[in-house]
Amino acid sequence: MGLKGKKIILGVTGSIAAYKSAFLTRLLIKAGAEVQIIMSASAFDFITPLTLATLSKRPVLSQFQNDNTGVWTNHVELGLWADLFLVAPISANTLSKFANGICDNLLSATYLSARCPVMIAPAMDLDMYQHPSVQSNIQKLKSFGNILLDAESGELASGLSGQGRMMEPENILSKVEDFFSSREDFSGKKVLITMGPTQEALDPVRYISNHSSGKMGLALANAFLARGAEVFVVSGPIYLTVNKAGVHWNDVTSAKEMYEAASEIHSQVDICVFAAAVADYAPSEVAPEKIKKDNTSLSISLVKNVDIAAELGARKKQGQIHVGFALETENEAENAKIKLSKKNLDLVVLNSMKESGAGFQVDTNKVHIFHSSGLSVQSEVAPKNQIADLILDQIKNIPVWV
Repeated sequence: MGLKGKKIILGVTGSIAAYKSAFLTRLLIKAGAEVQIIMSASAFDFITPLTLATLSKRPVLSQFQNDNTGVWTNHVELGLWADLFLVAPISANTLSKFANGICDNLLSATYLSARCPVMIAPAMDLDMYQHPSVQSNIQKLKSFGNILLDAESGELASGLSGQGRMMEPENILSKVEDFFSSREDFSGKKVLITMGPTQEALDPVRYISNHSSGKMGLALANAFLARGAEVFVVSGPIYLTVNKAGVHWNDVTSAKEMYEAASEIHSQVDICVFAAAVADYAPSEVAPEKIKKDNTSLSISLVKNVDIAAELGARKKQGQIHVGFALETENEAENAKIKLSKKNLDLVVLNSMKESGAGFQVDTNKVHIFHSSGLSVQSEVAPKNQIADLILDQIKNIPVWV
């Protein structure tokens, strides 16, 4: 299958290895990919844009473009367009910019805007490559979920010999092809994801809710989509910028609405992931007008909401996979494992409010995944897109997976 239909941004930075980007471009195009090249200003000293434009069959980009409204937006458009962001070679300077969020050119701005996976192939002299600051930046980028194509050893442009050579284009192509082939492992699967909070109305202006941002659910939706699944999302109110292209998206507000929407989809899917933070209770009555603060105290009668995971778990078909989430503040592992049988789950993902960098609103998470078979896996604090891929990998370890 090669790379047919894959959209790849190839970043080229100021390194003597930039000449290899011509060979890499040719290999990617021959494999069927669409390649859009972005060059840093210093890369122009090592290879001409005309060479790369001819090989990629697209104009090479290096500057922000005005869309006639006074706003420079091509970095955003590029970040949404690509299936993979590959920077080869990446210099020590650009490594530092990426690692520290420095956004002073089109390449770094597109990197910060990209929602797709990122691969980096460093190239520099051996002492530069081994310098603690460079290694720190590489480790930082890896912690963001970026994929390192480690420098190879050999003769360097300085005349020295050692690690620092950019990975050869043939080897990079192989890594890219392996990456995409592994990303099709959910092809043909239909997945339902509930995500975000629910809001339970008290009156026309107030509601009961929680601090869920929907970031973990969105990371899961993107991971399933990237790995070939057909994705159905039922989302409570979130305030994230979401690219809904390719996703069957359903916006709801209350737990009741979420249950009804999920129920309609449930029988059609192979995998259900209950990532929403559903309110356990809702007001028994919704005041028709705004409640006035006439008294020093206010009592509200609450009724229990439907347990979506438990209700749909009771209807689980043979071969269907159910994944739940648990957020606990005490007896965390024990309470999470109880949900496996109580809600007929195949695995449960435990979040902890006690871990720095985990929980609501943040971009990272730390999870402990429990299988109904007894297997368990624990992560370190990592970006939520990386945690999402870990969860998908664990789904593939479920015995009913086909």
